[in-house]
Amino acid sequence: MALATLIPLDNVDPALVEALLDRAFEPERRTRTAYKVREGVDWLPALSFAAIDEHDHLVGTIQCWPVALTDAEGKAHPMVMVGPVAVLPENQGAGYGKALMTASLAALSPLAPLPQVMIGDPEYYGRFWGFSNAHTCGWSLPGPFEQRRLLARCDNPAVLPREGMLGPWRG
Repeated sequence: MALATLIPLDNVDPALVEALLDRAFEPERRTRTAYKVREGVDWLPALSFAAIDEHDHLVGTIQCWPVALTDAEGKAHPMVMVGPVAVLPENQGAGYGKALMTASLAALSPLAPLPQVMIGDPEYYGRFWGFSNAHTCGWSLPGPFEQRRLLARCDNPAVLPREGMLGPWRG
């Protein structure tokens, strides 16, 4: 892995973060379903980080968001949405994304372990961090998505609702 320093994301100029996200995902990223899931809420500073390379350049970010799965009875089950995990195209494959993911998940409080949810590659995120689509097949999102890419990670999957709509946490 390339030499990187991880710092809290709120220490980085938001304009630099937006420019990195545009380069990593294209400016059209704002139309994706994940943006609708977290619409109107701010990212969680304690779980969001930036990767700075050996030349003090921003090369990657991770943001986590307060979301909830609202079940058929209208009860909101709070969760943490992980992502986007963004690394500049020329720095991908150097381990920055893996370091960001590991730091973010390690920052979760063991005293209040909320389930984590993300949209991503089940093989990759399952292998390294235990994310799975095994419990999300009855979940819906406010826009198009590939069901197999809707992933969850939870210490006790029995607490996860079988069905519901994922959206911003407004509790």
